[in-house]
Amino acid sequence: MSDTTNKNSEKSGLKKKGTVPFSAPSSPVKPGFNRRRFLECFAALGVSSALLPGLPPVSLEEKEEITLKTIEEAEKIIGIKLTNEERKRIRGRLNRNLGIYKGIREKDLDNSVNCALVFNPVPPGMTFPDKKKRIKYGDVKVKKPAKLEDVAFYSVLQLAKLIKKKQITSTELTKMYLSRLKRYDPTLKFVVNLTEELALEQAKRADEEIKKGKYRGPLHGIPYGAKDLLSVKGYKTTWGAEPFKNQIIDRNATVVERLEEEGAVLVAKLTLGALAQGDIWYGGRTRNPWNPKRGSSGSSAGPASATAAGCVGFSIGSETNGSIISPCNRCGVTGLRPTFGRISRYGAMALSWSMDKIGPICRTVEDCAVVFNAIYGPDGKDNTLIDLPFNWNPKIDVKKLRVGYFEKYFKRELRGKPKDKKRKASRQKEQRLSNRVLDVLKGLGLEIKPIDVDIQVLGTGFILSTESAAAFDDFTRSTRDDLMKKSSWPDTFRQRRFVPAVEFIQANRYRTLLIEQMNEVMKDFDVIIEVTHSNTTLTNLTGHPAVIVPCGFIDDQPVTIVFNGKLFGEAETLAVAKAYQDATNFHLKHPKL
Repeated sequence: MSDTTNKNSEKSGLKKKGTVPFSAPSSPVKPGFNRRRFLECFAALGVSSALLPGLPPVSLEEKEEITLKTIEEAEKIIGIKLTNEERKRIRGRLNRNLGIYKGIREKDLDNSVNCALVFNPVPPGMTFPDKKKRIKYGDVKVKKPAKLEDVAFYSVLQLAKLIKKKQITSTELTKMYLSRLKRYDPTLKFVVNLTEELALEQAKRADEEIKKGKYRGPLHGIPYGAKDLLSVKGYKTTWGAEPFKNQIIDRNATVVERLEEEGAVLVAKLTLGALAQGDIWYGGRTRNPWNPKRGSSGSSAGPASATAAGCVGFSIGSETNGSIISPCNRCGVTGLRPTFGRISRYGAMALSWSMDKIGPICRTVEDCAVVFNAIYGPDGKDNTLIDLPFNWNPKIDVKKLRVGYFEKYFKRELRGKPKDKKRKASRQKEQRLSNRVLDVLKGLGLEIKPIDVDIQVLGTGFILSTESAAAFDDFTRSTRDDLMKKSSWPDTFRQRRFVPAVEFIQANRYRTLLIEQMNEVMKDFDVIIEVTHSNTTLTNLTGHPAVIVPCGFIDDQPVTIVFNGKLFGEAETLAVAKAYQDATNFHLKHPKL
């Protein structure tokens, strides 16, 4: 609840002080006597409390903050009906609780403090393979072009091969991407801060190591961008929001550290919508490279836009409820939203402790596998992580994998029934493209079965925003939230202050049923294909992984498809997505900038 709400809360009735034990033998008042009631009686007779020995003066104007009327009104929110006698019996307890709440609010709970209640998406009894195998990557054919900038849209593995063979240097590549970031940022607005000094230092070190024969792997010397909710020493971490635009968090996020260990080069902190919502940040709106008149969607707006525009080798985004899937869909790039509990969020802004996930945004599926392999696994700092291997093998026989699709989403018009004919025609085209994905996979020899299951989330998405209200509670109770004039977050945080604790827990109990239902469906499948956005909230609540890839174009705008996997089944999910991507060429098309 905000300061304003506290000040305006109804305060009729005397403030209950409880009983007052007195030990002075001269006191005419017996121990345990209720001071408030005692003073009320004498006040009715016109006697001042100052004339009563043994009692400290007290103002009879002190009011109870929670009255019987307050309780009666609150019943409308919590969904119960009490008698007046029942209200009287709990009124004192509710007022005493206010003191407890005040004490908690006075504690310094920084956004980086984890929640003690840890979400676990794994149902009881479920087990997973725990043997780690040697990672293998596919071989790529590549040669150095006459013009260096022609490699701007090359995949990570293509760039890695050129660097490993010393046909290009990391420094050359880094300067090229920095130049493109500077050139296209005025139009696309995807950069919060260039990390140019750090990037050139990291690139120089990579070149020196590679020259000496110390090759770290396929990310060595590859320039990348990170969503600006990940902290980097020496640089601002703004969370895309005006009140935090000068914030410096003097530590490296685990993901940033792990990429540095792999020799990757950080060239920019990339935009996100304010506090990880949408594509509008304090510097403007991040644009879609395919059509700069449109936004890039969010909240991983900058990572998707910069990757699509060929301004980074790859990028790091995050998703709580669609923040990787949505901008990848708008910008036509490939992304991986991993299983909850796979990648450390240490050093990342917390929005929802039970739903936040970090993942790569790249140009190809196998690029996602390369980056994911570098950043997943426990770090001793994020208490939600589960230590299970990622055994990627690009040569896996996908025909042996069990693949299904949610039939109803491939039969109906997408996302409602628009009234205007142009929008309706566009959605019908999108549906046809989604169905062609199934035809391509069947043509590769995969048996794909329809799934006739309807799992209802019942509005439990408010779990996310209620946790967000807790993550930004001190912000809500300050006046700084008034600076976010173009964001709906402040009102959402205020609103979620009124979510009953019991309903929040009940929603999480229902979430357990969702997890059980989803995993019951997944018993018969390794991968399930879905139309983009059709099940985003469900699979984010249950913690399942997803891979999103381009599957066509409508009016020169990209369309995507989503492959959902089993818990910790990223390898199989990526394999099916790669099989589809290798059979098409949509990911090889790039916007004309």
